[in-house]
Amino acid sequence: MRRLSPPPYMPYRINRPYQVCSRCVMDTSVVDIEFDEQGVCDYCRAASERLAREMYVGDEARLDRVVAQIKRDGRGKPYDSIIGVSGGVDSSFTAYVVKRMLGLRPLAVHFDNGWNSELAVENIDRLLRKLEIELYTHVVDWEEFRDLQLAFLKASVANSEIPTDHAIVALLYRVAARHGVRYIIHGGNLASESIMPDRWMHDAKDLRFLKAIHREFGTKPIKTFPTLSMARLAYHILVRRIRYLPILNYVKYDKEEAAELLERELGWRKYGGKHFESIYTRFFQGYLLPQKFGMDKRRAHFSSLIVSGQMTRDHALDELEVEPYPARQASEDIEYVSQKFGLTARDFEAIMDLPVRRSEDYPNNTSTLAQIDPLLQRVKKIATAR
Repeated sequence: MRRLSPPPYMPYRINRPYQVCSRCVMDTSVVDIEFDEQGVCDYCRAASERLAREMYVGDEARLDRVVAQIKRDGRGKPYDSIIGVSGGVDSSFTAYVVKRMLGLRPLAVHFDNGWNSELAVENIDRLLRKLEIELYTHVVDWEEFRDLQLAFLKASVANSEIPTDHAIVALLYRVAARHGVRYIIHGGNLASESIMPDRWMHDAKDLRFLKAIHREFGTKPIKTFPTLSMARLAYHILVRRIRYLPILNYVKYDKEEAAELLERELGWRKYGGKHFESIYTRFFQGYLLPQKFGMDKRRAHFSSLIVSGQMTRDHALDELEVEPYPARQASEDIEYVSQKFGLTARDFEAIMDLPVRRSEDYPNNTSTLAQIDPLLQRVKKIATAR
């Protein structure tokens, strides 16, 4: 039997025997993880339940109904759907599915936050040209966005990607409303993203949380940054009747097979890590999270793939023995991130040395978002049950 030991980033605050799930690779670096008598964790059990409940692969009639409705609602309009594109495999394959497989007429939306790698720019351009999809790019005001990202680093909370994630959601709804489009088709999926601890990633839709951190640590007013209040979200969903559609839950989606198809047919190229199309995300997931917060998101990503049958547990454990990304790449990224933020080496170390804080330490709308989530799920079921 394989002997497992705590990873080097294991948080000092963990005060329990080290344990890894016997089915996936989630471990006690997640402080609230629970295991049953067989050593199976609550995260992969919950993921299995969601896969059984929310995956529609093979239900051709359901997919045909949804596509037909999108086409009917989009009749007479330049676009019948909105898709977000980052250059990553999930969003790129979504674009392929929407245009080549389903014959829809999407408008692609890209949020340029100043951190795109050169390869991401090339992949987006090549992908959309070959698929003949029009692109709308929103370029953020860098000084404003830089100030907001720095505020999250100074707040010392784990999810410093919230400024980007929040802006993307706000922008997608904004563009959909502007063009009278009712469907935002996104690349989020259960096959590769069914597991992610709430303690690791605070809800990016929480505008109150974002504003609280900006108020305490920011220095520049938010003027052009796309935001989405709960009132505006409710308006988009209940009045404009805009729906988020996770199309990859309706079609066979194997991440490796999808990447190979994109390479073969569209000239798309791999990055070497999930969401590594962004330099900041590469730094965030590969260095900041494990080194400061004791969180290796690969565990959640690999565990999702294990539960969906796309990866073996032994393969995942082998991959986890490799550093999140090479030391030389880490050093280059830290230097690049520091320079782009205007931080000295001492400034960067000071941020890394700040005491870790939880989302609950700042004003937030967690409880309200939890209360309205059943409504959002019900609306989603209505939209996808046609």
